[in-house]
Amino acid sequence: QVQLVESGGRLVQAGDSLRLSCAASGRTFNRCAMAWFRQAPGKEREFVASISRSGSLTNYADSVKGRFTISRDNAKKMVYLQMNSLQLEDTALYYCAADAQAILTSAPTTPLTYEDWGQGTQVTVSS
Repeated sequence: QVQLVESGGRLVQAGDSLRLSCAASGRTFNRCAMAWFRQAPGKEREFVASISRSGSLTNYADSVKGRFTISRDNAKKMVYLQMNSLQLEDTALYYCAADAQAILTSAPTTPLTYEDWGQGTQVTVSS
């Protein structure tokens, strides 16, 4: 099991940049694919970005492609989400998730694949 704690969310203006961090604990972090999901009020949780165990493979939702970048530092057990050109539609609670069953070259995009979740960090984008 991996424990996850997100941080970095805050109120920003449209067009701003923000970096979210996810601190992981547990011995299996290096064997986990990692992902960011988000959930806006009244909406379902949606995929944002994922990264494979080594970081060699990444996937992005179409809505954030070209604006967000996911990365990881296995030595520090950290996952990051760099968010640029933020839009009002990016307002949501952002969750970090871990999939300990992932094979080396996978970065799943479906929430049911991920076993461990953080509590979330709120990102609010204002005009």
